[in-house]
Amino acid sequence: MTRLGSCLGVCISAILMLSGTLGASIALAKPTLDSTDLAYHERPGNPVPMNLPFRDADGRVRSLADIAQGRPLILVPAYYDCTSLCGLVRSSLYAALASLTDSGNYALAIVSIDPTETPDSARMAQSHDQHAIDGLHGLQPHYLTGAAPNILAVTDAVGFRDRRDPATGQFLHPAGVVFLTSRGTVSNYLLGVGYTPAQVRSALQRAQAGLLAQVGTPLLLLCFHFDAATGRYSLEVMKLLRLAGYLTVLTLLGVMVLLFRRERI
Repeated sequence: MTRLGSCLGVCISAILMLSGTLGASIALAKPTLDSTDLAYHERPGNPVPMNLPFRDADGRVRSLADIAQGRPLILVPAYYDCTSLCGLVRSSLYAALASLTDSGNYALAIVSIDPTETPDSARMAQSHDQHAIDGLHGLQPHYLTGAAPNILAVTDAVGFRDRRDPATGQFLHPAGVVFLTSRGTVSNYLLGVGYTPAQVRSALQRAQAGLLAQVGTPLLLLCFHFDAATGRYSLEVMKLLRLAGYLTVLTLLGVMVLLFRRERI
């Protein structure tokens, strides 16, 4: 058997093995829901219904207008029983806000996307975050719960999409923060997690000035993808594994082409 024939046999075997492994990995990693429509649909300039009633962690009826009091509002759609990224979104935001000293010039509200959550749920989340809240120079985040129609009206206004996964009961939703102007319209977004003080300061300045950001390239970092037990993005890891496998196959094919040319010389 020629060297090319031996290499061809090895390459074909490797390709088949990779195909089988990747196929099995993809099957295991396949999400239970289609996530293609779950990125933020950014809506700069869109009005947000500010007068709908919600309940805060103390059970008091509050609206976003009550909380904002004519100031820009940082709005965080999330839910309190989340085992994935929601807590990380809040802690990342609080860490950035801790570097800002003008906390009286804006307000902050977390709106639960789960209509089954109660003020008790909000109070537990607030208690969990209290150490970070203490570093916000007097800014008091408002942890809100509400009825499904009111939640939908607010989240739809800012282009937030979510679905509940029937297999786990967890919500599949994008990670991010929305900045509203003093008039209650969408100004701009910070998507994903890991916000820097400079990013948050700039987003607040745009909201305070009533400026509207241009719609950016959609960023889809789904809360559902984060595995809190392992600290990893399981589905994203499988996608990277798939890409690495394809690159390996291409490399093997390149080796075959080079050997074939040498055989002919």
